Amino acid sequence: MSCRTRAGQRLSKAPGTRLAAFPPGPRHTDAGLQPERTVLSWGRTLLSFYISAALFLRWLPAHGVWILVLFGMAAGAGAAIQITQRARYARQSWGLTDESIRADLKGVVSITVASVALGMASIFMVLFSVQ
Repeated sequence: MSCRTRAGQRLSKAPGTRLAAFPPGPRHTDAGLQPERTVLSWGRTLLSFYISAALFLRWLPAHGVWILVLFGMAAGAGAAIQITQRARYARQSWGLTDESIRADLKGVVSITVASVALGMASIFMVLFSVQ
């Protein structure tokens, strides 16, 4: 069984195995191209969410157990980035080879919404903290 990429390259699989949506490894030879830069920027975003989660734990004595909601939101957003990072890189790497990279609109919008919700919840928690 086989399938073709958008550029017409043939992907095949052994009988009885599953054909992965994106075979592993980069399909291009230039290490400074877009997929690597995108992975680095998502990695920085991941780090910022984990650092925010750690900082929320420092607020625990001053604002009570409700701060754990903010911790969970920040850690959850970071985990979501970490879980989707490999697939994002593979999709962009193959898109570069096929000359058809599409923006990750769903990822960008979801992280933007998470950031705004986290900021609003933090402001609410600080202003209306009940302990």
